[in-house]
Amino acid sequence: MPAPRVPSTVRIPGGTLALTPGRPALMGIVNANPDSFSDAVRLTALEQQVEHARCLVADGASIIDVGGESGVTYTGVTAEEVEIERVVPLIRALAAEGITVSVDTWKPAVAEAAIAAGAAILNDVSGLRDVRLAEICARTGAALVVMHTRAVPKQEHFHDYGGDVAGDVVAFLRERCDAARAAGVHDEQLVLDPGPDFAKTPGETVQSLHAIDTVNALGRPVLHAVSRKYFVGAITQQPPAQRGAGTLAAVGWSADHGAAILRVHDVRAAADFLAVKAVLDGTDPMPEFDAKDDALKWIRASAGAGPQRTP
Repeated sequence: MPAPRVPSTVRIPGGTLALTPGRPALMGIVNANPDSFSDAVRLTALEQQVEHARCLVADGASIIDVGGESGVTYTGVTAEEVEIERVVPLIRALAAEGITVSVDTWKPAVAEAAIAAGAAILNDVSGLRDVRLAEICARTGAALVVMHTRAVPKQEHFHDYGGDVAGDVVAFLRERCDAARAAGVHDEQLVLDPGPDFAKTPGETVQSLHAIDTVNALGRPVLHAVSRKYFVGAITQQPPAQRGAGTLAAVGWSADHGAAILRVHDVRAAADFLAVKAVLDGTDPMPEFDAKDDALKWIRASAGAGPQRTP
């Protein structure tokens, strides 16, 4: 059953980000690092990264998540100054175009520099291991994504959850949100993330996603970062580049269960999926379209071949 369409907002510097569970906002991913496991193409030049971000926005992303260090555990920790050099020029360029930017980092120095450059959201993948991250958000007004993980960043670790990973997710997020509030972060700045694949086996990730109803009950918007994740690969037996269909299944399930933000690589596919789903669910009307546009009806098999009607 589709989740109720209850609008919510997240406070960001200079305004608010409007969110609607049931029709999640899409967070497009732009990696400015050389070691992400899921990137099909490395974008090493600033101009390439900016153009890719623009394309993601045109495809339907309302947030661009910029990362300067991969979360993979087979490479070492990136020096703060190197990470800052990677993300700050990109964030500054995107923010100057009015794009809402989040920064994927767990280092206070990088967060400080990124927010000063125009990032509106701190996507902390450490589970607020360093409370200074919350203090930075409290001082600057940036939103804070609080993610569940029992692992130190860049270290592989599978925690013993005693058979109740879902309960641990909820208890952890509640406790870390309390720590953020104690540091001065307002409720309206908080976003919750169950942390798929972070300190979890694929099976535990599925269980943590199943906790979304109780995570939603904590009263803040929920972000699901499900794109090309290991749990999708474990289910489909596909490598990262071939996990598009599995990712869309996770996108649809997350939308139905109230996720407010979805972090995805292929924004166009996710946007199209959600648009068709919304019409079929009856939550959106059939959109206007050009009935004279033959490109919507016909496929040309090859140059000179006659039109073929789609079935």
